[in-house]
Amino acid sequence: MKKSTVKMLGLCLALVLAAGMSYAGNIVIKGSTTVLPIAQKTAEAYMKEHPDVKISISGGGSGNGIKAIIDGTTDIADSSRFIKDKEVKLAVENGTYPVPFRVAYDCIVPVVHPTNTLKNLTIDQLKKIYQGKIRNWKDIGGPDLKIVVISRDTSSGTYEVWEKKIMNKERVFPGALLQASNGAVSQAVAKNPNAIGYIGIGYIDSNVKPLTVNNIEGSPATTLNGTFPVSRPLFMFTRGWPTGDTVKFLNYVLHPDKGQKLVKDSGYVPLY
Repeated sequence: MKKSTVKMLGLCLALVLAAGMSYAGNIVIKGSTTVLPIAQKTAEAYMKEHPDVKISISGGGSGNGIKAIIDGTTDIADSSRFIKDKEVKLAVENGTYPVPFRVAYDCIVPVVHPTNTLKNLTIDQLKKIYQGKIRNWKDIGGPDLKIVVISRDTSSGTYEVWEKKIMNKERVFPGALLQASNGAVSQAVAKNPNAIGYIGIGYIDSNVKPLTVNNIEGSPATTLNGTFPVSRPLFMFTRGWPTGDTVKFLNYVLHPDKGQKLVKDSGYVPLY
């Protein structure tokens, strides 16, 4: 064999090995904007401890994350709701079985502009606001202002939990303004004194005013004991049982002294 041929084969082999090593250290995460802060914090910390691993993260909603698990374009799907039977069926038909990992707890809190004088709403009042049956804040003890209703789009796991627990599976009225993420809802409410929205507890800050629901505050304690009416677990799903860097990362997320501390730092409720 000619030396040039040997050199060429050696170069090709080196490129294949390099490509394999690069691929082995990549983790792709897609899905819920609620789980996004947890994924970002834990991924950043994990990559500092494991500089050979690259983790890419994007939002887009729980439904899109699970869709990416089904079509094989992600290693981990962040989801703020559990997977549906029809999604499991599609995944199995596509050659994989989604495996759930509960990574944290959350509650969905209604928020208004800081100037709004209201402090509490009942589930029935929230439902009627989102049905478009209550149109003015004065009708429920607030200022004489037309209510601007802000909701999530239907691909959102947050929307689906809200639809189930507040709307009793009835649809939000067409006049609601739809936003694609928790952050977008928070920003829209912060800019509009008339607005109401709902966001995960990890997104609450001084720019919005959280309301109690049935006189119960959304907090870590009421989330864990289930007394807050809109509490839920948060998940990461994998394509089959995880292996390699993916399972190592999930073990990091679930570790009481590592990932779970970062869950708390993200404003959510850790498992332990």
